[in-house]
Amino acid sequence: MTRAPDFVSLNGPDNVGKTTHLVRLAERWNAFQPLGAVHEHDPEPWARVATGDYARWWFETSTTVELTEMLLAGHAKRAAARETGRTGLLDRGLPMLLAVAAATCVVKDRLTVGEAFRTVTGIAGSRAATPETSILLLPSSDAERSYAITSAREGRPWTGIYPEYQKTLHAVLLHQVDHGAFTAVVNCEDRPLDAVHCDVLDRLGLSRLTDGSPR
Repeated sequence: MTRAPDFVSLNGPDNVGKTTHLVRLAERWNAFQPLGAVHEHDPEPWARVATGDYARWWFETSTTVELTEMLLAGHAKRAAARETGRTGLLDRGLPMLLAVAAATCVVKDRLTVGEAFRTVTGIAGSRAATPETSILLLPSSDAERSYAITSAREGRPWTGIYPEYQKTLHAVLLHQVDHGAFTAVVNCEDRPLDAVHCDVLDRLGLSRLTDGSPR
C-alpha cells in the first residue's frame, strides 16, 4: 500500500463489532482520525425528530427522501471534518447508510430489496460515489443466521417492526455484496475478535502501514 485512504469505514448490522474494531484501529496509528457516526456531525435534525416517537418517525411518518437526505447530509458534514493528511474512520460509511435507507424503505413502502435500493441510490445520485475504503463485517453469510446472532447479542428482545427491519437490513447488505458495494467483506461467524481484526487490517491493506507504527 503506497498511501493511506482518505476514509476507512466499518459497516455491518447492529452488534457485529464495528465500534470495537474502530477503537482498535484508532489506537494503532496516530494518522487515523475517528469521525464517528453521521448524527454527531449534524445533530439538529436528528435531535428534532427524536423529541417525539422516534421509531414512528423512522418507520412511518418520514419519507424515504427525507431519511436518505438526512443521512447523506450528515455524511457530507462528517467527511468535511477530516483533517488534511489523516484517514477518517467512519462508523457506518456511505454503503451502510444507503443500506439503512433501503431497508427502511422495504419495510415502510413494501418494495422489494432491489426496488428499494434503486430508489435510494437514485436519491443519492452522484453522492453515492465517494473515495471511501469500506469493509463489511458480517455475523454470517446466511441472512437468517446473521440475524439470529446479532439479535441474541442485544441482550433483550427486539420488538415492534425492528425485527423485520433488521432481517431486511441483512438481506440488503447481502444484495450489496453481490453488487460489489464494499471494498472487502469479513465473515465473523465463530471467529475470535483478534482474528477478525487481523482480517480488517489485511483486507484494507493496512497491516504493513500500522504494524509497529508509533503513536
